[in-house]
Amino acid sequence: MDWILMVKALILGVVEGLTEFLPVSSTGHLIVAGSLLNFTDAQSKTFDVVIQFGAILAICWEYRARIINVVGGLPTRPDARRFAINVIIATIPAIVLALLLEKQIKAVLFSPVPVSVALIVGGIIILWAEGRQRDRQHPPRVHSIDDLTPADALKVGLAQCFALIPGTSRSGSTIIGGMLFGLDRRVATEFSFFLAIPVIFGATLYEMAKYWRTLSVNDIGLFAIGLVAAFVSAFICVRWLLRYVASHDFSAFAWYRIGFGLLILIVGYSGGLSWAD
Repeated sequence: MDWILMVKALILGVVEGLTEFLPVSSTGHLIVAGSLLNFTDAQSKTFDVVIQFGAILAICWEYRARIINVVGGLPTRPDARRFAINVIIATIPAIVLALLLEKQIKAVLFSPVPVSVALIVGGIIILWAEGRQRDRQHPPRVHSIDDLTPADALKVGLAQCFALIPGTSRSGSTIIGGMLFGLDRRVATEFSFFLAIPVIFGATLYEMAKYWRTLSVNDIGLFAIGLVAAFVSAFICVRWLLRYVASHDFSAFAWYRIGFGLLILIVGYSGGLSWAD
């Protein structure tokens, strides 16, 4: 195997794992990293799908006890059924909208300006949401993920639809949306993690069905490196983020998004960024 490709796979896997569950847009980071590493061919599309799956496996492992408990309790426990129903309710809007508008979104919004604008606007919204949650007139009303109602889940699911805009960030949409709708910061973060499981798993199957012809036995080692790197880095990132939100807000990520959005805009228009379709 080409050692240079292995290093590229390792780097991109780490980038995916570190950014998938932070409110900073993993798509934007993979575009920049892939361009800098000159990894933007047809093979890269399939590779991105594989490493995204590695990241979601980290969530499944981190919350394996909760997932097993919910699945095992579905026949007999109302709380398990309520939790599962909330996840389903929150998942449906984005899936329906993605199936209806995928081609239009990629054709119109997948370019430097829309992605940069989404990053910058998202950063501003995070700053506003954090200020609002610190305001004593708008205290969070949901302090446990088990206290979520179907209405709360639907609102978060509608917020997740904004993640279809490249650069918005699925995690950012669900976490900040949840906070604006009254969820405590930690509750919004954990619910965002659980929503990632059906959304990313479904997206992975869908994309693999589209790009399976680009798969080759020779790529197994490359993809395995990226998947493992994404799994390990995502697992570390999730553990860190849960500790972080216990005593910090998301303002630092907001400023990072604004700076990163400006960087993409400048580099994109200078010709230094290869924008894959």
